[in-house]
Amino acid sequence: MLKSVLRGLAAASLALLPLTIPDPAHAAESLPLAEAVSRLPVETESRDGYDRSAFRHWNTGDIPDDGCNTRAEVLLAEAVEPPTVEPRCRLSGGRWWSYYDQVWVTSPSGLDIDHMVPLAESWDSGASEWTAQRREAYANDQGADASLMAVTARSNRSKADQDPSEWLPPAAEVHCRYVAEWVATKLRWRLAADETEVVALREVAASCPVQTVTYEPAP
Repeated sequence: MLKSVLRGLAAASLALLPLTIPDPAHAAESLPLAEAVSRLPVETESRDGYDRSAFRHWNTGDIPDDGCNTRAEVLLAEAVEPPTVEPRCRLSGGRWWSYYDQVWVTSPSGLDIDHMVPLAESWDSGASEWTAQRREAYANDQGADASLMAVTARSNRSKADQDPSEWLPPAAEVHCRYVAEWVATKLRWRLAADETEVVALREVAASCPVQTVTYEPAP
């Protein structure tokens, strides 16, 4: 898929840089889902002062000179069959799999780019204390596969800003994956969870004994 190609190009460009020792603080970690849930700090959430405009998106993306914004780059990366890229990064054709509802989508206009942990939820969970630059980095995060998801507009709008105590994907067979990616995103960005959310996460984790969570802390 194009997602692998884009990452391959990025890796090739990094190979030209001087060799450095990775920062241990940013090393990826894998652990069982139940243990990952237990690592979430439990705090009371507050939406006081939230405004979606506090999270600038979509910006110029990971490849600023490709003419595509973050939304388009995610669509290109996640396409099962690549779309045609027309002037000004207008996309046509292509094919995507919306895993939330197990639906094939053949038009970019039928897709939303979902923030795995919605912007409002991230605000409630700690992002209200961030700088504008960090909120922008969060809203455009392509550094982890789960941060941004191309899914049907219908499923994304059904989810809205709800956490897993309020909403899970309509396809029950993906609940383990979804909760693992939710937890991975919160751990990556050091976001908290409230008590109701943690109870729901634990309930799903109990039915997913072999599910693991892999995450790398955001810079």
